[in-house]
Amino acid sequence: MRLAFLPAALWLAFSAQAAEPDSEQQRWLDDLASRFELPLEELEQAVAQASYQQSIIDAMTRPAEAKPWHQYRPIFLTEKRLQQGVEFWQQHQELLARAEQELQVPAQIIVAIIGVETFYGAHMGGHRVLDALYTLGFHYPPRADFFRSEFGHYLQLAREQGWPLTQQKGSYAGAMGMGQFISSSYRHYAVDFNGDGHTDLFEATDAIGSVANYFHEHRWQWAEDVAYPAQVIDADTADALLAPALEIDKTWAELAAAGIVIDAQLNADTPVKLLKLDGAEGPEYWVVRHNFYVITRYNRSPLYAMAVYQLSEQIRQAYEQQR
Repeated sequence: MRLAFLPAALWLAFSAQAAEPDSEQQRWLDDLASRFELPLEELEQAVAQASYQQSIIDAMTRPAEAKPWHQYRPIFLTEKRLQQGVEFWQQHQELLARAEQELQVPAQIIVAIIGVETFYGAHMGGHRVLDALYTLGFHYPPRADFFRSEFGHYLQLAREQGWPLTQQKGSYAGAMGMGQFISSSYRHYAVDFNGDGHTDLFEATDAIGSVANYFHEHRWQWAEDVAYPAQVIDADTADALLAPALEIDKTWAELAAAGIVIDAQLNADTPVKLLKLDGAEGPEYWVVRHNFYVITRYNRSPLYAMAVYQLSEQIRQAYEQQR
């Protein structure tokens, strides 16, 4: 589950603050002990086991989401990822059908998320989660509050799961498992989909159920489309309707009145948003709906959401052709 990160230029403005005095670190540990009801000694021992990793800081300054769409899309929409997505669906078709029935989230979305995040479990990350959260929570001022909170959640999660703190590995941002859940999401959204008494997101069964549960909890609408390619009559008029926020902020009546055209029939009061992407041959316009916004709850990037959506459609079409 990727996160929205700060660009390198902004990080450099904060870099001089990276080395905090011991008294500041102690204040942070006292705060975490209070917030997460953890013994201070346990937090201090966790910090003593953690290692600062400069490579993690470096990775934070160059996220893929900083690329333009025409460079970002080819990273995730590949023939290999498509074919392995179909194979993953075929291998786990009963589990995915059950997730669809119980949680009302389409199989292709679940498969695409796991495909984008970890290539269907093949690349779940090589950084110790403890090191990632310590490095970012105690040495990365732009997002330190968030990652210190995740550090506290990880200690609680390790307690709940019976893990040694140094056992789990994940992304440079501390995300874990086939669906790359950060610690707070693991604790809140992970489900025991195989009924064995544990939530193990490093294996397919619980990962499938938990990704589906994440989208279910964020109110995925089963019968609703995600996005439509759009044509615009006048680019200036269309661009005036663009907004940087991810929330769905317009009605179809407003977009239609501005000359936006899609190959679908929508009610005038349908909530929508206009999206403009930097395509290889010029601007791409899309009309997106609530389910697109739901995908951005997994990763707060419209590029990520569009990649997941387009991959999911490719996988669905290929899977249906091979049935």
